[in-house]
Amino acid sequence: QVQLVESGGGLVQPGGSLRLSCAASGSFVSIYAMGWYRQAPGKQRELVARITSASTTNYADSVKGRFTISRDNAKNTVYLQMNSLKPEDTAVYYCNADLQRVFGTRADYWGQGTQVTVSS
Repeated sequence: QVQLVESGGGLVQPGGSLRLSCAASGSFVSIYAMGWYRQAPGKQRELVARITSASTTNYADSVKGRFTISRDNAKNTVYLQMNSLKPEDTAVYYCNADLQRVFGTRADYWGQGTQVTVSS
């Protein structure tokens, strides 16, 4: 069984910052990539940022220059530093891990989601 536990969401004023964390635990061989997705009310889930085991990153155009994704491979943890937050960043943020299961296939796992609200 694999679990992704997220933390760090909350309410912040426009222009403020938040840092999200997501730790993977359980039975797996390796993690190929971890990422953050978000879903706002009435909208589809979208990729925010993703980082591979080789630290290759990609970002949604809407967050480039404001958000930074990083990863601690030893702790199986991914972070999302969010700066200069805007009201349109308000959403539930989900952690994702693309990993190799023990005695199994490659699979995607999701966290439970953490709410980020940007409002004055």
